[in-house]
Amino acid sequence: MMTANEHTLKFFGEELQQLKAEVARMGGLVEAQVADSIRAVAMRDVGLAQLVVGRDQKLDQLQIDIEKKAIRMIALRQPVAQDLRRTVAAMKLSWNLERTGDQAKNIAKRALVIADAEPLTPLTRSVERMGKLVLARLKDALDAYTNLDLDQAMGVWQKDQEVDEHYNSLFRELLTYMMSDPRTISACAQLLFVAKNLERIGDHATNVAEMLYYEVTGEEIVGDRPRWNGGEGADVDRGFA
Repeated sequence: MMTANEHTLKFFGEELQQLKAEVARMGGLVEAQVADSIRAVAMRDVGLAQLVVGRDQKLDQLQIDIEKKAIRMIALRQPVAQDLRRTVAAMKLSWNLERTGDQAKNIAKRALVIADAEPLTPLTRSVERMGKLVLARLKDALDAYTNLDLDQAMGVWQKDQEVDEHYNSLFRELLTYMMSDPRTISACAQLLFVAKNLERIGDHATNVAEMLYYEVTGEEIVGDRPRWNGGEGADVDRGFA
């Protein structure tokens, strides 16, 4: 027969597993949002862009629910050591996922504007390539969290610079188009904002990897995050409400 303490520990373990499952579910929804927002830009799909914008509210509610559950668990169970780190990590991950969802929504809103402009197929393809790279980083980070895979998490962390370099290259390409043909300025500006949102999604993926590392080891990753240190487009975006 279980003692009262053993029963409490078993119940708390089940709560932790449920919390992690909810974060994983939210991660899957966010992946879909990012993928659909990229597709909406590439295909000039107004209907899909509108769906992405409309679905964002569900992610907001999921984040609130996860945060409330994590806070309640901390207050009632008073976890320590790794159990505390797992609970806090779930809450922080939900924050990052919610922000990633916001970036996907911003991309979808830009897609609605881009759909009304003249097609810039080579540039759109460049943005799509960056989007696929970022989506792969996000998927790897979330898979690492689900499987507690530190090697996969470190792989995401170590490749953070690739997204930044891709953004820098795309920024230069867009700037060249705008300088050579002023008629493209409006459309290029929208694509530039899309690229910046993608770059930020890449940052959130790296955040997920860092949080997983801390959750498992109790330590921060040693060394500075490998990344591009800035450039012409480093501060270009101010969001799209």
